[in-house]
Amino acid sequence: MTLYDFLSGAIAFGFFVAGLFFLRFWQRTREALFLTFALAFWLLGLGQSILALANIPTEEQGSVYLIRLGAFLLILAGIIRKNRAQA
Repeated sequence: MTLYDFLSGAIAFGFFVAGLFFLRFWQRTREALFLTFALAFWLLGLGQSILALANIPTEEQGSVYLIRLGAFLLILAGIIRKNRAQA
């Protein structure tokens, strides 16, 4: 279980770092798509952190995955918004 916890923490850290990466691009360009990606990656990191730290049984993890769904819907909305703005 220790390796699983370590890798889960590394994945969560990677999500948070990716969010900071996109935030830096947003600060340079003020493009809303980069801010959307930053928020989505932070949501993914939050969901992974909850799974790693809460020790929720497998059967009850479904509600935590709604955070991931929210992140993917946020990315989808940002892409659609960006494409509509260019058209």
